[in-house]
Amino acid sequence: MPRVTITIADLNPQPYRFQLDRQKVNIGRGSENDIVIEDGSASVRHAVMERIDGGYQLRDVGSTNGIKLDGEKREIIPLRHGLSVKIGDVAFDFTLTDEEREALAREKPAQESPIVRELPGEGAKKAVVKPAPAPVARQQVIYEAQPSASASFFMTLFFLILAAGAFYLGLHVRHQKDTGRSLLHDIQGSAAGVPIEAPDATKKEETPAPAK
Repeated sequence: MPRVTITIADLNPQPYRFQLDRQKVNIGRGSENDIVIEDGSASVRHAVMERIDGGYQLRDVGSTNGIKLDGEKREIIPLRHGLSVKIGDVAFDFTLTDEEREALAREKPAQESPIVRELPGEGAKKAVVKPAPAPVARQQVIYEAQPSASASFFMTLFFLILAAGAFYLGLHVRHQKDTGRSLLHDIQGSAAGVPIEAPDATKKEETPAPAK
């Protein structure tokens, strides 16, 4: 189990152990913390030790005196085996067993090995690892909807039918006005061989003589 040792000046070191699956350990002077530091340099809520992939980190949570590594204040300190940091003025030592270090190492994502180009007559050159190119944003292409060929054909046919109907209606009205007969009737009679009597333009409508 990971081991944390808290050492306050003039007091005996206090070791704490916990399982690898422990996700968070709260540290501070307040009694509600998982690890209570009874020292005036520690804030009521001072820091939190968090489980991350491959290990742990110590994060300051807005304390007065902060957390320090090699005398320098840090917001976050990655914890490794044998590391000693300060919480306020209190020593914080972090240790792991060999089995725990192996288990945490297996959690780290495997890094892809670099490709090394070897020139003729020379040894292997140092690989230059280039960052992967940023993905190109896809441009949204908006296509204007175009009618299909069949739709265009039926639209043209529809307008032709309308035009033919209007033309026939005009002929029918004109023919009926001139002859007094239906154009369709005359067409059917012509197709059957019945002679169509042409209208006599010389005939005049007789008007009755006025009474004497």
